[in-house]
Amino acid sequence: MATSSGKRQLVRLVLWLWVWRSETRNTRVSLDDDLLLPYARGHGPSHSHRHVRDCQPVVHGSVTHETWPSSQHSGLPVAESSVFITDVPGSSRLVYGHMTVVHDPLRTVSVLEPGGPGGCGRKQRAPVEETAEAAGCLYAQNAGFFNTEKGQCLGNVVSDGRLVRDSGGVQNAQFGIRRDGTLVFGYLSQEDVLERSNPFVQLISGVVWLLRDGEIYINQSMEAECDKTNDMETFRYFVDVLSARTVVGHDAEGNLILFHIDGQTKERGMNLWEVAEFLKKYGVVNAINLDGGGSSTFVINGSLASYPPDLCVPDSRWRCARPVSTILCVHHRPCRPADCSGNGDCVDGRCRCQEGWQGAACDTLLCHLPACGTHGVCTANGCVCDPGWTGKSCDQVCPLGFYGRSCAEECQCDGQCPCDPVTGSCTTKTYTLNRAGQCLARQMFTAWREEETHRNKPYLEERTWLIITVSLASLLLVRVVGHFMRACRRSVSGRLSVCRDYSYVPQVDINGAASHARVDLEGSRPGKDELESNDSNSQDEVWSRPRSGWGS
Repeated sequence: MATSSGKRQLVRLVLWLWVWRSETRNTRVSLDDDLLLPYARGHGPSHSHRHVRDCQPVVHGSVTHETWPSSQHSGLPVAESSVFITDVPGSSRLVYGHMTVVHDPLRTVSVLEPGGPGGCGRKQRAPVEETAEAAGCLYAQNAGFFNTEKGQCLGNVVSDGRLVRDSGGVQNAQFGIRRDGTLVFGYLSQEDVLERSNPFVQLISGVVWLLRDGEIYINQSMEAECDKTNDMETFRYFVDVLSARTVVGHDAEGNLILFHIDGQTKERGMNLWEVAEFLKKYGVVNAINLDGGGSSTFVINGSLASYPPDLCVPDSRWRCARPVSTILCVHHRPCRPADCSGNGDCVDGRCRCQEGWQGAACDTLLCHLPACGTHGVCTANGCVCDPGWTGKSCDQVCPLGFYGRSCAEECQCDGQCPCDPVTGSCTTKTYTLNRAGQCLARQMFTAWREEETHRNKPYLEERTWLIITVSLASLLLVRVVGHFMRACRRSVSGRLSVCRDYSYVPQVDINGAASHARVDLEGSRPGKDELESNDSNSQDEVWSRPRSGWGS
């Protein structure tokens, strides 16, 4: 973001160097004299987050920090850095520095401990270029508040998802990136810092919230960050003095802005009011100052970017590279896939998976209750069992006669014997001991099933039974009719008709009385008159079959 053409920059640079050489001739200042500390003691206010909330302007309500969705432009380049030389309005000062625009901060920006992981715990002090080179940073600058005597990291520090240090609620200005890519600037309660539903993957403490929602917020920061009785004079000096500075902020598109200027306390650089005005002019929305005592250093591809490099020698008036604490690193280590399958964050080229997911690409779902045990893998669609296993929790071996994934394959062993439930083998050693018993059981089961099927099945269908019944009845009827006809023919041939072999015999004749009855061998019945005359004796008459010999 240069403010003039290249030619004009060159003219200014030459003029600036001439002015600098004339001012610094025969002047030697120890680097130890160029320490700019914001607090007389300690590293922040003793008052609570509630105090910060209550003393802020009413327009902000109870919210003590600002959030902004980060840019997610994943193309190349990951960042663009510009060198600028500008004159400070109202003064004859020229200021040199870098403005770096980071397009995808969630996936390319890391907070790094000095010397690498564990540096804060070891109270290690390492130059920016050393830490940046080891981490493969494209751009890096010092960041974070620390103890210049003991090398202790101060404030909150979260590095690539690891909580390195918890300040216990001390109200320094904060910058952080949450897991969903949200950029956070301002003052945070301890609950905000430790919140787990959308945790911080990067978090660092600075000194003074410069811009809030596009407006200068320095006076309010002074109220929030210092204890009036002890630190106001020191804190105001820290804000007003000329010095080298490092700042982090963001623009309206969610790009992260890294700002760095060289200088020397009380001699060159900018005070924080001038820094805030400069950033506001270039469209920065929220920003905090990161310089908490130490150097203001910017590194490009592992090389120190202080200018001019030949002047950065011991006891020079330039604020050159010195051991510092944590740094902000911009690096290009893409994950594969870039979005970590949608189940994690790309941090330093590696997918940091969300809870419940694992794998290099965060594409494997961990097993939760009900667990899939040792014979299955838990997926979004439930347990996927290993070959040879089945059941909701993959805790049941395939039933006899089946094998393979989902137990869908049928064994092909002789005699319908079972096979290995995993491979389908009929000769697996692990199956030899009980193979005979299982085979016998299978055969017995098969025989029993066939017998039951046969037993429950009717011998003949209903239609068949009907046909048989009708046929037998017809045969029987034919036989009876035939028998009757033959009997009749035999009677005729023997002059005795079976059809007419009954005679009327008065009962008196049967009892030996004089008979006036006739035996009608022709089979005719007595006449009507005769019957009526004998009506009184009708109760004593019967029809009697003639005895043998009758009819002569």
